[in-house]
Amino acid sequence: MNKNKFVFTAFLAIAFAASVTACKDKRSTGLEYARNMYDPIALNPDQPVDTAAVPSFKGHAAQLPPAHTKPVGFSEYGNYPNTKEGYEAAGVSLLNPLPVDTVNLAEGKHLFTVFCSPCHGDKGDGQGHLVKIEKFSGVPAYQTGASSRGGNMVDLTAGKIFHTITYGVNNMGSHASQITPTDRWKVVMYVQQLQKGQ
Repeated sequence: MNKNKFVFTAFLAIAFAASVTACKDKRSTGLEYARNMYDPIALNPDQPVDTAAVPSFKGHAAQLPPAHTKPVGFSEYGNYPNTKEGYEAAGVSLLNPLPVDTVNLAEGKHLFTVFCSPCHGDKGDGQGHLVKIEKFSGVPAYQTGASSRGGNMVDLTAGKIFHTITYGVNNMGSHASQITPTDRWKVVMYVQQLQKGQ
């Protein structure tokens, strides 16, 4: 017998056997491959756990999280929305939790140079190299410029600067994914030094 004919005959026999066994009971799904892919094996977080079967759990499957962990979406600086009201509320109630010292200012200057100076300039004068090559326009200076949200740039509070770095405004995009909240406060600290002309 030819090898191809043998393989074809074996395939037909297996297919016929599978069809016959699957048609025996109308409610049966037949032979199931990888049963654990169909049945959930994870614990239901809202139901009590059989401690005899799973001795490491006490009570419900939903346990307290480990100490010093943060839930997804948690912000220790408050959740101020990306609105005019959120901007104003952040300006009133957000205060920089970091001490003003040479280490924080040096790190803030480095972060400002990397992320902010291409538009705002090294001195915060709104004359970064992207402005000079006419890629962007209307970047305000921290010492003399007017804010697009009203008021002068020199009068911006730490909370308003933090909110703007987090969400962006006008042509400035959000830097929340590039700069951690702690590092944003360092940038705020350095920007406030630039506001004073230092």
